[in-house]
Amino acid sequence: MAERQARTYVYDLMNEAKEHGFKADDKWKLNLVNEAEKSRLQKDYYPAIASKVAPEAILEVFHTIKSALRQSLSKEDLLLDTKTILNDQLNYIVAFNPNRSR
Repeated sequence: MAERQARTYVYDLMNEAKEHGFKADDKWKLNLVNEAEKSRLQKDYYPAIASKVAPEAILEVFHTIKSALRQSLSKEDLLLDTKTILNDQLNYIVAFNPNRSR
C-alpha cells in the first residue's frame, strides 16, 4: 500500500511540475506536516501538493517519495520516528517549490 501511495504521489508531482513549467533545476521540497502547517504552505506556495497519509505508513511513504525524487534524507528527516509523528500530528506529506511563493 505505501509503495503504491508513494508512486501515485510522485506521478502527481511530475504532472504538476510539467503543468507549471518547472525547469530542470526546479526541485520539490518535501515535508511532513500537521494540518496547520499544510494550510500555511498551501497559502504561501503554488503549487503545493498535499496528501494525507495514515500515521503508521507515513514514514515509509515519505522515504519512498524522497528516494524516487533522488533526494537524500536531511538530519531532521532522520530524527523522525513514530512517536514524533503521533505527538506532532504529522498527517500530511506536502511538496512545494521554495522558489515559487504566491
